[in-house]
Amino acid sequence: MAVDASVLGEIEEDFDHAVVVFVGADGYPVGVATDYRVDIDRGVITLAPPSVAPPPDAEVNVIVSHIRPQETGYDERRYVQLWGRVRRTDRGLELAPERFHTWDEKKVPFFQYSELTVPQAHRYLRRLGRERGGEVRPKLSFGWLALRTTRAPFLTATIIPILLGVAAAAASGRWSLFLAGLTLLAGSFVHLGLNIANDVFDTTSGADAANTTPTQFSGGSRVVHYGLVRLRTIALLSASFYLAGIGIGLYLAARTDFWPLFWLGAAGVAISVFYTAPPLRLVHRGLGEIAVALGFGPIMLLGAYFVQAQRFSFEAVYLSVPVAILIALVLYVNEIPDRAGDAAAGKRTLPVRWSRDTVIGVYAWSVGLTYALIAVGAVAGILPRPTLIALATIPIAIKVTRALRRDYDDPYVLMFSGMGSNIKLHLFTGLLLLAGYLVAIGADRLLEDVPAILR
Repeated sequence: MAVDASVLGEIEEDFDHAVVVFVGADGYPVGVATDYRVDIDRGVITLAPPSVAPPPDAEVNVIVSHIRPQETGYDERRYVQLWGRVRRTDRGLELAPERFHTWDEKKVPFFQYSELTVPQAHRYLRRLGRERGGEVRPKLSFGWLALRTTRAPFLTATIIPILLGVAAAAASGRWSLFLAGLTLLAGSFVHLGLNIANDVFDTTSGADAANTTPTQFSGGSRVVHYGLVRLRTIALLSASFYLAGIGIGLYLAARTDFWPLFWLGAAGVAISVFYTAPPLRLVHRGLGEIAVALGFGPIMLLGAYFVQAQRFSFEAVYLSVPVAILIALVLYVNEIPDRAGDAAAGKRTLPVRWSRDTVIGVYAWSVGLTYALIAVGAVAGILPRPTLIALATIPIAIKVTRALRRDYDDPYVLMFSGMGSNIKLHLFTGLLLLAGYLVAIGADRLLEDVPAILR
């Protein structure tokens, strides 16, 4: 890459000394620290004569760098490497750089830099494989690979609505631990199938390759993109999870009034498959939040409720709405760091379509609506009044909203300041709603005269 004046300007302003690296007369590499001056107009760098000088007209590598040590690592990492031939002058060694390579952590965070080097890593492994006479692939221990491939920690999105559906049915006097366990298993299998299917279609659509800013919570597992697992393997794994979930779902439908649960389950499976699968690709059309809200809100919660109670109820429908909004907001916020890669791959999510202010405004109004629904439902007696304790998570919602306003354009800062807290918002609000139901159920079972606040 040719060296322009801006690069030389950065070297002059941002760095203090250089290291000259060259091959010595004995054939071994030599690195020597030295001072330098930059002449931007002439496009050259003059190095102070080092203690060990390179041979005349030698090709050298000049490195200028900066790093700040921390208690547990480093930050402010940046460097520029220049290549070219040096010539002796009366002022020292003059280098007219022919090419350069640079990295500045402020401009390209370390995690993004790692992602940008993935194609280079694949080329290296292919070359190494040819030299060794066999394929060389990156490896990860089975436990970590399984966890990464399935993204099992996100199963809270399934566990919360199913437990709430069971609790709502138990509050009306109908509940079976065996059926609850099977429902949780069926929902989890479908969810795992969905997680893995997303990686299949994000790989084939080019979304994974285009996304250079994945975070701990967004961007998928990327196990195929990294070469950890073959595409065919995870496609078969996804199908296996779907088949297991569908099989258990059919058994549960057979144990109840078959058709209502069948159609509810069929809708859930269809939404999960076509979330990223062609021809619908719901998330590509900006419908991902609606799909996630339906699948991990009414469908999961009403399905769990129906298995227990053998009917639907307005209470269960109402309860599913705040849960649906919060899980949709998990996807919504997780799409923010991915928006450049998604746009490049034709994945027109809401953060791709909308402005920064609109995205943040919709988030704030949506969490406000969630708490309003909980408060109105509890006060009006639609939900048990102890579910008011779910309002205790309002400070988390405020924290996430502030993080979005402050860190919207910094994916890796947002990962720590807002995205993790947003997932906790869904989890903790759901758990507190569940706790409210358990308090109401316990009061009804243990007290003869239940106070109004516990009903």
